[in-house]
Amino acid sequence: MTPEDAQRYHSLQAEVFAETAVDLVSALTMTYAEEAIGIVRAASAAGIPAAVSFTVETDGRLPSGQPLQDAIEQVDAETDGAAAYFMINCAHPTHFAEVLEPGAPSLGRIRGLRANASTMSHAELDEAEELDAGDPVDLARRYGELRQRLPNLNVVGGCCGTDHRHIREICRVWTTS
Repeated sequence: MTPEDAQRYHSLQAEVFAETAVDLVSALTMTYAEEAIGIVRAASAAGIPAAVSFTVETDGRLPSGQPLQDAIEQVDAETDGAAAYFMINCAHPTHFAEVLEPGAPSLGRIRGLRANASTMSHAELDEAEELDAGDPVDLARRYGELRQRLPNLNVVGGCCGTDHRHIREICRVWTTS
């Protein structure tokens, strides 16, 4: 979708949410910037904030091939910074931690993290016959490390393969660091 197509497509949903007591619109597992731009524009036009969550492949790039930080910067540039904040979801921290450039302005815009439990790629997960639950302790440790690199990180949870064990460990690390 172009940003304009995405805005048209998502406008009705944003307008419906805006008529309720909903605090914000969340767009999860975005794979390219143009749709995210359209969603943020639709939400903004409806008078409701939007949070955008991108997913990345094992190289830290969106499935479109765009670097994560470039996608955040593009959405901000093309929406006058209208997104409430950004998140990363549906990827293990080993897929993106190394591309988070210290000091980059986009790091301050990332407030949420919902990582996969597994270090497997999306393609490997799609082909897997059993869900890979990964290592809850290791995942939580990586959340703690990311907390140091992402100064505004305050929304955490889990995505594919996570369960109560992962969340318990993330909370343990979160409350002790």
